[in-house]
Amino acid sequence: MKIVVTGGAGFIGSHLCVRLLKAGHDVVSVDNLLTGSLDNIATLHNHPRFAFLQHDVTQPFACEADAIFHLASPASPVGYMEHPIETILVNSLGTYYMLQMAREQRARFLIASTSEIYGDPLIHPQQEEYWGNVNPIGPRACYDESKRLGETLTMEYYRQFQVNTRIVRIFNTYGPHSQVSDGRMVPNFITQALNNEQLTIYGDGSKTRSICYVSDLVEGLMLAMFQSDTAGEVFNLGNPNEHTILEYAQIIMNLCNVSVPIHYQPSRADDPERRRPNIAKTQRILGWQPTVTLEDGLQQTISWFKCRVFKMATV
Repeated sequence: MKIVVTGGAGFIGSHLCVRLLKAGHDVVSVDNLLTGSLDNIATLHNHPRFAFLQHDVTQPFACEADAIFHLASPASPVGYMEHPIETILVNSLGTYYMLQMAREQRARFLIASTSEIYGDPLIHPQQEEYWGNVNPIGPRACYDESKRLGETLTMEYYRQFQVNTRIVRIFNTYGPHSQVSDGRMVPNFITQALNNEQLTIYGDGSKTRSICYVSDLVEGLMLAMFQSDTAGEVFNLGNPNEHTILEYAQIIMNLCNVSVPIHYQPSRADDPERRRPNIAKTQRILGWQPTVTLEDGLQQTISWFKCRVFKMATV
């Protein structure tokens, strides 16, 4: 199949491109490199079934496609707070143009939504039927609300035009190709630990997160797109194993073989207190669940970050 991956030079998108090529597909990675990086796809440039198009998907473009994975968007608080208007546009106008492409070419379509659409949830764990508790004018709304609008557009194209669409709500994901300075928990803790710096925690460390290794997440994306009877469905993708932020800090220090102080900062605005996916529907319909253990995933991530952190230190 001919596959378009928007955001294909980003963290998850680059891993997805590799997985699609291994499955025998022809892949076009589309990215404006606002938060993506050519380094993430450097090993793919000479692949005979891979092409890269540097383009902003808020502008229409022509490309053949049997399936479209729409992953384009800043996804970390640092990224979307630095580029709020671009984030709103890519998740609204960009989604519209990609849905139009899917409609015209009768292509399958998957939008990468986010657990952030649940906001600071009043229901725990979060299931797909939950509508969320979101601040529509807060500093994170450029991401939360634009993703919610992207979901609305996707469902209207399914209902009005019978486009073969599905929505995947991605929970916290980690692994190689993360931006070293993207501000999220795992990259922050690893880079600080490797530099023997104090680890920064926003709040008192009691907030919880459930983190999924990127290879598990990509397998879920593949199943959601290509498995039969997934059109019009919404799926949570994430690891339901929940830990406090402080526990993650301690685990990462142990794996990096360091002992450094914890520096507590005030909580970030609208930062959820708890975050854990209910994946019962995903397990039932897709037969998917995470397989990479937290220790194995973090070890692989730390090994990747070591090369980047020490390389930056010698430049």
